[in-house]
Amino acid sequence: MKANESRTIDVLVIGCGIAGLSAAVAARQAGATVAILERAPIEERGGNTRYTEAFMRMKSLDEVADDFESHFAANAGGHLDPELVAETAADYENWPGIVKSLGFADPEVISAFASAAGPTMRWLTSFGLHFDFFPTPFLTTCTTRMGPRGGGLALVEALAAAAEKLGVEFHYETTAQDLLVDDEGAVIGVTARGPNGKRRAIHAHSVVLGSGGYEGSSEMMTRYVGPRSLFLRPVARGGYYNKGEGIAMALRHGAAPCGDFGSYHAEPVDPRSGRPEPAIFIFSYGILVNQEGRRFVDEAPGTVDATYESITRKIYEQTDGLAYVILDARVHEVPNKQLAIRTDQPAIEADSIDALARKLKIPPAALARTIADYNGGCSPAPFTPLQTDGHATTGIEPPKTNWAHPIDNGPYLAYPIMSSNVFTFGGLKVNGNAQVVAVDGRPITGLYAAGEVVGLYYRVYTGATSVLKGAVFGRLAGLDAAQRATTNTPVSR
Repeated sequence: MKANESRTIDVLVIGCGIAGLSAAVAARQAGATVAILERAPIEERGGNTRYTEAFMRMKSLDEVADDFESHFAANAGGHLDPELVAETAADYENWPGIVKSLGFADPEVISAFASAAGPTMRWLTSFGLHFDFFPTPFLTTCTTRMGPRGGGLALVEALAAAAEKLGVEFHYETTAQDLLVDDEGAVIGVTARGPNGKRRAIHAHSVVLGSGGYEGSSEMMTRYVGPRSLFLRPVARGGYYNKGEGIAMALRHGAAPCGDFGSYHAEPVDPRSGRPEPAIFIFSYGILVNQEGRRFVDEAPGTVDATYESITRKIYEQTDGLAYVILDARVHEVPNKQLAIRTDQPAIEADSIDALARKLKIPPAALARTIADYNGGCSPAPFTPLQTDGHATTGIEPPKTNWAHPIDNGPYLAYPIMSSNVFTFGGLKVNGNAQVVAVDGRPITGLYAAGEVVGLYYRVYTGATSVLKGAVFGRLAGLDAAQRATTNTPVSR
């Protein structure tokens, strides 16, 4: 695309992860001309999607998991105004603008997400992708998850190949910086900075923002999450490319915010490892201590897939955002335990608690006292690691609700754990067609969003929905934008 080129593209997509690629391919299949701007070089395209296993909260290719909508509803926001929420019982067209732009996970969007999930999964299989119930890193679970063979990288490669075959233009090492808007407020393109460092205008009938969250921006992380974000880092290399411009440029032009801007999806990882997603999910069978040698959280309040995020947030609150899981030889009785240990770094081992404490640079007396108190709160019981057993401690704080067995059988081992930032929660409000909603509740003409750019999560992540959200709303955005461009009829809700 030359700097002086005056043509107008039908659909301009910002970002090349699952959201952007889904939008681009869907729009091109619908007959639109499409171009993608991607900050990364071609060998690193794909954003966070490239590095994830891409599990999806489905019970089959055609149906979302049984708890899909209820989990979103339970975590739709903070203390929401019941009078405003009650107005969502009416048809969406009759919602007042203040409700359409309200910062919460509204039922209209969740319903559209759930309804389009099955068709989107079937659409993905048309590119040769195979989905199944592959093993997850969670040894105990409360819901169903499917994933693509080959993980997120397979999604990126399949959709990128389809886009290239269909004639979608790719422009790598190119960053969108701001939206172009006409006199009536419609989005008509972007300004972008290319690999030569020069800034240029790119015109389009519609723009789809699929450029990720702001986990790669230390400035936005500090502004929204706070100064302790110094102790966070993206869970994989792709997150470093997500610097939040897509969200920022839309907010500058009147988009309504949505999602929990002060929060993020937390995952426990080994800080010693540089591999993507070096997760540690084995802490249910031991205890977590901070650098002072004290326990600070119930390590096993439920199945690990339902509780690891809240536990990881507690780790983030500790000194330097760091904790250690302490285990004894009983952990070797856990079937398939290596599924829950994704780090490439070895456990730190010792024959005694005193020696382990010294290796971890934890005060030995403090750790010994913590373990003695914990062991005193345990009682004999069979060890059944693959199901929550309700075997809890008594008389100690914090309690441990499941798998409360003494740590008394050496050799002892430990892993350091920090909170990683898988993706940020804050983003833009969209409607069921993935159109970005303005602060007055009306869609912004010509502007769509999908993936992490869309704010949908509050407090607790609805697990195994982020990649699916990118695919679903990317496809919806691409189809809607293509219809708008090819029929010259604006689509509205």
